[in-house]
Amino acid sequence: MEESEVQKRTLRRISWRIIPFIMLLYFIAYIDRVNIGFASLTMNKDLGFTASMLGFGAGIFFWGYFLFEVPSNLVLHKVGARLWIARVMVTWGIISGAMAFVQGPTSFYVLRFLLGASEAGFFPGIILYLSYWFPARHRAGVTALFMGAAPISTALGSPISAALLEMNGVLGLAGWQWLFIIEAIPALILGVVVFFYMTDKPEQATWLKDDERNWLVSAMNAEVASKAAEAEHSFIRGMADKRVIALALIYFGTSAGLYTLGIWAPQIIKQLGMSSMMVGFLNAIPPTVSVVAMFFWSRHSDRTGERTWHVILACLLASAGLVIAGNASGVVGLIAALTLVNVGISCAKPPLWSMPTMFLSGAAAATGIATINSIGNLGGFAGPAMIGWIKDKTGSFTGGLYFVAALLVFSAVLTLLLARSQNRKDAVACAQAAGD
Repeated sequence: MEESEVQKRTLRRISWRIIPFIMLLYFIAYIDRVNIGFASLTMNKDLGFTASMLGFGAGIFFWGYFLFEVPSNLVLHKVGARLWIARVMVTWGIISGAMAFVQGPTSFYVLRFLLGASEAGFFPGIILYLSYWFPARHRAGVTALFMGAAPISTALGSPISAALLEMNGVLGLAGWQWLFIIEAIPALILGVVVFFYMTDKPEQATWLKDDERNWLVSAMNAEVASKAAEAEHSFIRGMADKRVIALALIYFGTSAGLYTLGIWAPQIIKQLGMSSMMVGFLNAIPPTVSVVAMFFWSRHSDRTGERTWHVILACLLASAGLVIAGNASGVVGLIAALTLVNVGISCAKPPLWSMPTMFLSGAAAATGIATINSIGNLGGFAGPAMIGWIKDKTGSFTGGLYFVAALLVFSAVLTLLLARSQNRKDAVACAQAAGD
């Protein structure tokens, strides 16, 4: 479809206004979620943590996320992104900084749970927010840019986190304590900025020209109206739709892969005898490659309109990378394998997140997206926790990496089954329409 001049101009203006800012927010959010991976390089010894303790504590974040995700997204839908995202960021910044004062396993588990609870609603809230501003056919590419902040935060944050560990002894604090304190500060600052910078809905966008605002409001209203006959709108439908549950289970595998990388990649690289600083630089290589791959993969998904195989192939690539990583014995082989995992995980997520708003809108979209994210992110508990437990039992990361690889194969298979089920449903609907 040929885009008009006002359409191009509007999309360009809202893209520059919204995307870099939400990328910055997610950049900080992801650092605060996974900086425990770098902190553990010295914190584990200081506090006497085993691999199982680290894996469980890192993963319990997602139980807080799970319990508060749907309520948080519903509040955002009611009060607006500006107020709620600001609240989320300030709260998580305070708790993230408090991680510096962990004394043992119990305080570690409690603060990680509270961090998850405080951050609940941020990610699905942004996904929902994007559905207010960008037409569906542009959403995978936009989502990819937003989600590109996760690998970018690893690429840039790894050397920074490693450098902060070198502050050991400054003012009597350990390096890992400085890491938590300093990396919490941006969330607090940006929480205030969000309140004054964000615009809740296109109707309120005074920074758009009149013709741009009118086109955008009309386009988004028309899209909602076109889905009205078939899209689900209610709170209950958003939680109970079988497609939502299937997407949540698919997302479970991709989350297990993502947070396996975020939490354990520094430890996996460190076991090859690297210094913390070298770990920081090596850990930055795979996500750097994945950012580029994600951009082109999601653009291809938007251009073709195809989502299913873009998810399946990416999941299988990540699974293969985990198997290879479990058998890698040298630095080059390990980094190459982790690059495959990063590329696969990063490429799977944008087309996956373009699916729910194709059949949900209104309150159902808010609850559906939050349900997918909250259930799916429990993979962020299962992956890291199982790797830690298996590492303590076997002395190796291999078994845990195989476990996460199997979860990604399950995600790929379930994606195929969901697509076939939806195709059958569409065929029946077309046949009924023809009969009428």
